[in-house]
Amino acid sequence: MTKIVGVRFRNAGKSYYFDPKDMELFVNDKVVVETARGVELGTVTIPVMEVADEKITAPLKGIKRKATEEDKKKEADNFAAEKEAYKICQEKIAKHNLDMKLVQAEYTFDKSKLLFYFTSDGRVDFRELVKDLASVFHTRIELRQIGVRDETKILGGLGICGRELCCKTYLSEFAPVSIKMAKEQNLSLNPTKISGVCGRLMCCLKNEEDTYEYLNRNTPRRGDLVRTGSGETGEIIDVNVLRQTLRVLFEENDNKEVREYQVEEVTVCGKKKKGQNQQQPKISREEEIEEQEAEKLEELEIKEEAEMAAEKAAENRENHHGNKGDGNHKNKNFKKKNKHKKHKNNNQNQNQNKES
Repeated sequence: MTKIVGVRFRNAGKSYYFDPKDMELFVNDKVVVETARGVELGTVTIPVMEVADEKITAPLKGIKRKATEEDKKKEADNFAAEKEAYKICQEKIAKHNLDMKLVQAEYTFDKSKLLFYFTSDGRVDFRELVKDLASVFHTRIELRQIGVRDETKILGGLGICGRELCCKTYLSEFAPVSIKMAKEQNLSLNPTKISGVCGRLMCCLKNEEDTYEYLNRNTPRRGDLVRTGSGETGEIIDVNVLRQTLRVLFEENDNKEVREYQVEEVTVCGKKKKGQNQQQPKISREEEIEEQEAEKLEELEIKEEAEMAAEKAAENRENHHGNKGDGNHKNKNFKKKNKHKKHKNNNQNQNQNKES
């Protein structure tokens, strides 16, 4: 078992484990820590506790100190500087006529790096922009392309429920959300009703997925034939999954009657036969449009999942390799130069031999 403390660096961000070093730390305490990006100021979200060694990626970095009033003032100054950096970057983007939307500027606590988050439909060549920004701010500049969900998480807003967005308040990571979850919950497949502010499927569809999957496993489907305790057989015409109630249609000669039962009060005895005279319900134009929109939305979700996977892979590579990329690039260039020199020397020796 190892003693840890959890620290978060931005609102609704992921909590990372650090070594408390015998410090007495409580939730909401501000602390200064050393990270892969440099010195950062974060907030304690998990109090000092012991966890299993296999849940930790060794070695753990330690807490440098509790944040002082001077540290808190420095953080406030950084926020003010970020607003100014945002305005300058906007001007530089317009100057270079780049097709990108700036979302946020962020300084590390020690101002050793300035990050700019942006969205774009495709890849952007921002090399000249980086040179301009470096000449203005005289610090290390990093531009990071993010997706629409990350943009919404940074900017925040209100959902259709009237509350602040889940991604802004408490979600630390985005879980994959599919159109299947909406179908499982018997929701309208109209994208305007099941999409969030970001234009993607609402993250809250994931919250009740497990409950609906469990209930649907034990609930008969619409169209199933069921037998009641009195021995009557009828067809299910409507299902309320959460209440676990069924509306059953009984037909006898020309008489039809609909009754409501609890799921445990009936027994499924089969499916309605196709040979029975039953007109298939016609699909309305609205339902057809909803289905088409749902297919488009599903394609967008597949694309979004691929983008999220690519972003996560890029972030993992960055965290794992650090600044090794520049060194490798230099080594390759050095090898190419040596190879070119050897080839040149060999040609000169051959020419000298011919002349002699």
